[in-house]
Amino acid sequence: MVKPYGDLYLDTRRALLATEDAQTAGMMARQLLCHASGKSQEFILAHRELYAPEETVSAVEEGCRRLLAGEPLAYVLGEWEFYGLSLRVTPDVLIPRDDTCAVTELAIRQGLFLQQDPRILDLCCGSGCIGLAIASRVKDAKVTLADLSREALAVAKENTSRNRLTGRVRCVQADALGLPAPFLGKFDMIVSNPPYVTAAEMEALPTSVRDYEPSMALYGGEDGLDFYRAIAEHYTAALKSGGYLCFEFGMGQGDSVCRILEENGYTILERTRDYNERERAVLAQYGRKED
Repeated sequence: MVKPYGDLYLDTRRALLATEDAQTAGMMARQLLCHASGKSQEFILAHRELYAPEETVSAVEEGCRRLLAGEPLAYVLGEWEFYGLSLRVTPDVLIPRDDTCAVTELAIRQGLFLQQDPRILDLCCGSGCIGLAIASRVKDAKVTLADLSREALAVAKENTSRNRLTGRVRCVQADALGLPAPFLGKFDMIVSNPPYVTAAEMEALPTSVRDYEPSMALYGGEDGLDFYRAIAEHYTAALKSGGYLCFEFGMGQGDSVCRILEENGYTILERTRDYNERERAVLAQYGRKED
């Protein structure tokens, strides 16, 4: 059944009010309609009386049903924007979140001051959002996206092509809990948003996260710190002398993560907060900080 674009938007927004506040329901309805129709928000506003094709109506209604069942909007759309990049997302990877802009900005700022043609490793890369954002801003950087999940690497590889960064970005399989493979070589900086959800927190995750996002990208061990210990202990061997390690961490984990870094010979250079003023990321240098 065909409907005018205006009615389709209002019907979708009204349905989503069952689970969302008015502002969020309107935002989700707009994004769903734009994605399903291939039209811009400006076009839809200017042509509210124009009838949407039946396939568009069906796609919007199916998307709305998925949203009401608790599926995140990013998975319904199959894409998400992060740091100005359009990224493909599937349930094989975490949805890029604004929180991760903190570690991304920290890494980009440091990356701009590295030696010419720096090598940067995005470990536990998922969709590749951090490493690709770095590559898009640090124009001479050679970035390696690494993850244990082959499915996640397939998404990261697609996002590399999607953003036309294949010339400077490669995707490889690597286990962050193990020793780095010799073929990886040495890096000027390693950046990582590893799994850091504790066992207790896994039980309390919202349905939209627990039932849809990949648990292997969330669970960081009983205390949430398994990956920080392993990366600081093992992946330091993959850093050049004086290299940098940049971590995202969960709420309240900052002191513990910094302690792990210091115990493994790192000097803490900067701790920073996300947009919600929660401490979220740290930059450290291996060895003594140069004066």
